[in-house]
Amino acid sequence: MRRNVGIGAVHRQRLAREKLAQKGNEIAELQVQQVSQQMDVFKKSLEEFAMKYKNEIKKNPEFRARFQVMCSKIGVDPLASSKGFWAQLLGVGDFYYELGVQIVEVCLATRPTNGGIITMEDLVAKLGKSSGQTRKDVQSDDVIRAIGKLAVLGDGFKVVKAGKQSLIQSVPGELTMDHTTALDVANKSGGRLTVANLEMMGWPELRINKTMDSLMDQGMVWVDEVDSSYWVPALFHS
Repeated sequence: MRRNVGIGAVHRQRLAREKLAQKGNEIAELQVQQVSQQMDVFKKSLEEFAMKYKNEIKKNPEFRARFQVMCSKIGVDPLASSKGFWAQLLGVGDFYYELGVQIVEVCLATRPTNGGIITMEDLVAKLGKSSGQTRKDVQSDDVIRAIGKLAVLGDGFKVVKAGKQSLIQSVPGELTMDHTTALDVANKSGGRLTVANLEMMGWPELRINKTMDSLMDQGMVWVDEVDSSYWVPALFHS
């Protein structure tokens, strides 16, 4: 009898667990439906907001950046396609793709003198003049988003950090931590870099030579044969 009672208890416990699991699944499905409905409401509100402030989004870079943040929080990417819904609604898709083309043009035009790296400030300034007229509707946030869309071109275009300075790299290759550290030191000296600068950070001769030789091979750094110092053309005026 005790054995039968034990089997019955186990059976009841199993049924109870199955009911709890079923109820848990029902609650989870209900929550997913509710979240999905909320997201639909958010997206609808976002569309209405975009329609109302369409011109402001296109002309005001700060307003456009905040709009991008709003979109990202609900998983909407207005830049997903130049022919997508948001591009047709706002025209921002075309804006960023056209900006991407201008970025490529500026980087290619300046590559012979800067070796394929250019400061964010310099690039934004040149973009403002590339259309033949001064424009103030482009900021660094726009450049970063446009460069993100250039990923289809391979690893030739990316934004790298050298200390607090943002640099746009337009040549294939990976800048190591040593590369960006050396560029940061040069940036603080108006583009000039010496072996002594790097020795002060405790770098051994082998590390210095390897880093500088690599940057010179890529054309990002020039050597001054008079005093054997190095110059980074992209940082001359930073």
